[in-house]
Amino acid sequence: MNKRELGRSGIQVPLLTFGGNVFGWTVDQTASFSLLDALLDHKLNFIDTADVYSSWVEGNKGGESETIIGNWLKKSGKRDQIILATKVGKPMGEGKSGLSPRYIKEAVEASLKRLQTDYIDLYQSHDDDTDTPLAETMAAFDTLIKEGKVRAVGASNYSAPRLAEALKVSQENGLARYETLQPQYNLYDRKVYEEALEKVVTDNGLGVINFYGLAAGFLTGKYRTRADAGKSKRGENVVARCLNERGLKVLAGLDQVAAKHGAQPGQVALAWQIARPGITSPIVSATSLEQLNELAQAATLKLDNEDIKILNDASAW
Repeated sequence: MNKRELGRSGIQVPLLTFGGNVFGWTVDQTASFSLLDALLDHKLNFIDTADVYSSWVEGNKGGESETIIGNWLKKSGKRDQIILATKVGKPMGEGKSGLSPRYIKEAVEASLKRLQTDYIDLYQSHDDDTDTPLAETMAAFDTLIKEGKVRAVGASNYSAPRLAEALKVSQENGLARYETLQPQYNLYDRKVYEEALEKVVTDNGLGVINFYGLAAGFLTGKYRTRADAGKSKRGENVVARCLNERGLKVLAGLDQVAAKHGAQPGQVALAWQIARPGITSPIVSATSLEQLNELAQAATLKLDNEDIKILNDASAW
């Protein structure tokens, strides 16, 4: 398995990241353990989660995903084989949100306890916090790195101007900087990232671990007609957003390249991202071993220049 560095952190990760948002949501602990075991079999040892996962599920309060991962780490004894990323900043209850130094200090301890580890490889700001000066946030992260609780820090859901400002603040104050960005990016959702964020990322040598790599399943070819909306709980939203003239063009391009390689559309969609300059390791999720086995093959699928052109033209914004 080829690996890439997360920014300038020195942390090497595989070409695909596993999204832990499914743990404690669509996958129970037993199935989660099986998926985590299988990830190591595929040499996909980079797992991304967040403290807030999966608070949106009835009866949950947040922390469920981290807790399941922590239980697996304790049972398996394989912490040294995993690159672990989590996040801070989304609401976790009264007074528990944002990126103030006080809250970051509180939140990291809670995450470490749930994960049953003494360090986090990549600790990310889940949202920008305009109410807290960037210098204070970055100083808090810098302290965590110096204490050995965190190896590197990253940003998620930042605009290009704010990301650039955060990097400038870190440089001017001699503080740890964001080494990664986690934006929404895929063949359908290209514009926001490519229009402004991509330049900040490439100019500063940041790693990119983009989410929604399969556009909520649309890029697998699962939703091709209005009738397909009933195939999943999120099908209505996916069809309403993506099933249009441009979306159908993207699917046609994926079908063409997939047929050439004897691959699945979703594998091609991920391989296109892996081949994109600046993208480090797209985030993918699976709820079954069958899905995971299929997705894992995207990491070894090599697209040529003709394939890339077909997909770029089909998805042009």
